[in-house]
Amino acid sequence: MREFKTIMNLASRVRRAAALLAAVSVLAFAGVASAQEFTDSHLKAARAAITALNATGEFDEFLPSAAAQLKVQLIQKNPDLSQLISQTVDEKTLELVGRRGDLEREAALIYARVFNEQQLNEITAFYNTETGKKLMADGDIVGRQTVDAAVIWQRGIARDLAEMVGKHLSEVTKKPIASPDAPAPVTQSGG
Repeated sequence: MREFKTIMNLASRVRRAAALLAAVSVLAFAGVASAQEFTDSHLKAARAAITALNATGEFDEFLPSAAAQLKVQLIQKNPDLSQLISQTVDEKTLELVGRRGDLEREAALIYARVFNEQQLNEITAFYNTETGKKLMADGDIVGRQTVDAAVIWQRGIARDLAEMVGKHLSEVTKKPIASPDAPAPVTQSGG
């Protein structure tokens, strides 16, 4: 069941496949590229693709979540300072908001390393179409339903294979061969 959930999680990331590909591909590069290796238009295309894909959107809640968690931890240890803690955490959180752009720049470099400018423009163009937007909105649902269908298909194939082999062996050996229970579906292990 755990492997099934892992597959479902992987399948639900259809819209993030490009980001995953980019991250894995970057590991293959020995050196770290700087922004100077790319033209301004290439980096602009990379930023546009990131926006169209909402590739970094899932990280928008990180800073507010970290701030809320820090408040809880500090207030639990220092309940008498709760107001000061809340005010200080809020102020310091606002000071860090500008660093969100650092992630966008790093993501743009990653995409620029993996995709040329034309490819980035094509990615952006597609994901800005109605079809691209629909894929972004409904890709997770389609992915989950595809995994569900694949699991049912795997079970049927495994069952039918066991039955066919059992029947053939019984015919060849002229004695009944007990067909084993259908094997569990083959799953890909992943993180």
